[in-house]
Amino acid sequence: MNTHATSPAGERPLNLVVVAAGTSVPSSTRMLADQLTKATRDALARHGQDVHVTVLEVRELAHEIVDATFTRFPGDKLKVAVEEIGRADGVIAVTPTYNQSYSGLFKALFDVIEPGTLTGVPVALGATGGTARHSLAIDYALRPMFAYLKADVVPTTVFAASEDFGAVTTAADENSLASRTARVGTELGDYMLRFAGVTAGAVAPTRADAGRGRRTDDDEFGDFVPMGDLLGR
Repeated sequence: MNTHATSPAGERPLNLVVVAAGTSVPSSTRMLADQLTKATRDALARHGQDVHVTVLEVRELAHEIVDATFTRFPGDKLKVAVEEIGRADGVIAVTPTYNQSYSGLFKALFDVIEPGTLTGVPVALGATGGTARHSLAIDYALRPMFAYLKADVVPTTVFAASEDFGAVTTAADENSLASRTARVGTELGDYMLRFAGVTAGAVAPTRADAGRGRRTDDDEFGDFVPMGDLLGR
């Protein structure tokens, strides 16, 4: 699903891709993804920056993901989804928790994406589960995976247990789901502006113009000094 509000002349919206790996309808995973999306849009709006949002429901891509795992060729829907991720200025990735980790389908989607696609891309992580006992799944499983993919993961993550949805809280409660998603949205918005080379209120360049904020392997090892030189040989 794409949503787009018109930007002032001369500006382009930043591209935000939301990956929601819930399997049911309605889904608490999608609900958390929607809250993170709203928080990010609100944060970018405070900087006068519009955002184009693409929501990818992973369950709708399930068959094509499995096929691509064996054939290495994505179907039409999966190809479009992967292209959207490749154009993203920021990604929100939310998964249900199974056996203290991400869902297999969630992982499979990122397994079929070309290496380097997420290098340097700002990513906000979220997960859902029955109880808060599973909250360490983000740091145990999700964060290492996206570190391997070389994404730029924002510091704050959100785990939402069943009790978090519909809980009666006040605006001052910093541990409420609303407060936590707002914090993540603010961080992701700031990361996206920096990634796209945008200052507050400025026009967003294309990702190509901004260099996509990516570090290549040549950049990463450009200052490498051989051990022999370090030892004075």
